[in-house]
Amino acid sequence: MKLITAIIRPEKLNAVLEALFAAEVRGLTITRAQGHGGELERVETYRGTTVKMELVEKVRLDIGVSEPFVRPTIDAIVAAARTGEVGDGKIFVVPVEKVLRIRTGEEDQAAVTPTSPGATTVG
Repeated sequence: MKLITAIIRPEKLNAVLEALFAAEVRGLTITRAQGHGGELERVETYRGTTVKMELVEKVRLDIGVSEPFVRPTIDAIVAAARTGEVGDGKIFVVPVEKVLRIRTGEEDQAAVTPTSPGATTVG
């Protein structure tokens, strides 16, 4: 099991969600985020004052998947989020030691739905 965390441009969120749905990836958390990577600093005027904007708006997706879904999830995100410009984002893949579905008490792979490409479970 892996936790895939993707940091993407906000305007790419709908395309990424559609790509994940097409790849049969279900169950994710979306969070608004601010960050700074390789983007150039922006200067904006706010109420007559020039302000250097050092943080950029991003969207963070956290997706817990079983092993067969790691590559399809990454491929879907990259295909939908890539513009080729600085600031497209990052994907982090980290091992997950334990998963527990609160509602049913299912653990580990049984708590990650579905468990293999093409599988459907009720849960």
